[in-house]
Amino acid sequence: MQFLSSAKGFLGLQKKDAAAPKDAKAVIIPFGLESSVSYGGGTAKGPQAMIDASHQVELFDDEFWCEPFRRYGVVTMNPPRIAKGQVKALAQLEGMVEDTLKAGKFPFVFGGEHALTAGSIRPFAKRYKDLVVLQIDAHADLRDGYDGEHYSHAAAMRRVLDNPNVKLVSFGIRNISQEEIPFLEKNGKRVKIYWAREKAQWDMKEIVKHFKGKPVYVTFDIDGFDSSLIPATGTPEPGGLFWDEAMTILREVAKVGHIVGADVNELAPKPNMHGCDFLAAKLAYKILSFAFLISHRNKLKKSA
Repeated sequence: MQFLSSAKGFLGLQKKDAAAPKDAKAVIIPFGLESSVSYGGGTAKGPQAMIDASHQVELFDDEFWCEPFRRYGVVTMNPPRIAKGQVKALAQLEGMVEDTLKAGKFPFVFGGEHALTAGSIRPFAKRYKDLVVLQIDAHADLRDGYDGEHYSHAAAMRRVLDNPNVKLVSFGIRNISQEEIPFLEKNGKRVKIYWAREKAQWDMKEIVKHFKGKPVYVTFDIDGFDSSLIPATGTPEPGGLFWDEAMTILREVAKVGHIVGADVNELAPKPNMHGCDFLAAKLAYKILSFAFLISHRNKLKKSA
C-alpha cells in the first residue's frame, strides 16, 4: 500500500502530528468510481473534494473533548487508477479493502458512486457470519440492476445482500420503486427500513437492537441528508435527515455494535458549494471517531 503525505491526505496533518503508516489504525481509500450514475454526475471528484475539505475541519471535537485522530491515527492511500468496467472496478476495490484488513487496519472508502459498496463489503462478509450493514440513504437501492447494469448504483444494497450472511438496516429512505417491493417483502427478516417520513416516531431503543453485539459496516450515501444540506449530489432529495439526526443514529449504534468499516459516497462537488464537501469530510471524521472512541470498546458476540 502506498500513501499520500500526511499534509496531502485526510485531515491535512502536519508531519509531527501524523501517525506513521505502520502505526495508523485507519486507512482512507479514495475510490472515485463513476460509471453507472443515472442523473447528475461528478462523483469521480468526490474523494478528492472530501480530502481537500478535511484540511479545514477542526481537529478538536467537543463531544470527545480531545483531538480524536490522535487516538487512532489515519493515513490516506494514493488514489488508484480505477479499472474499467464495474466488475473489474469492484474486484479492484475488494482487493484494496482486503489488503487493509489483512494489515489489521480499519478501511474507510471515500466514493465515488454507491455501487462501490458491493465490492468493499465482500472482505467483511467473508470475515463475519452476522454482519449488519447500516445504510443511510434517500434510496432503497434494492433493484436487481438498472439500465442494463447488474452492479448499478441503484442496485447497491441488492448486491450487498447477495452475501447471504448480511443483514441490512436502512435509514432515511424516501424513494423506492415498484419493482423493489417484492424483494423487500420477501426478505423482511434480512431488510429493515426506517422510512424518512416516519422519523419523528423512530424508537432508538428498538433501533439499536438490530446492532447489539454485531459487526457493523456503515455505508452513508450523502443524499440521505436533506437536499437543503446536500445539493451537491447526483439525486438530491427533500425530506431527508439533518446533521443531528444522523449523528444520533451513528452514535447510538456505536454504543452497542462494533463498527468494522465504512464508506461515504455520492458526493458530486459543485462550484461555490464547498459547504457540501466540508459536511462530507466532517461526517467521515465523526464516523471514525465514533468507531474508535466508542464502538471499539464493544466485543463482538460472534465472528467468523
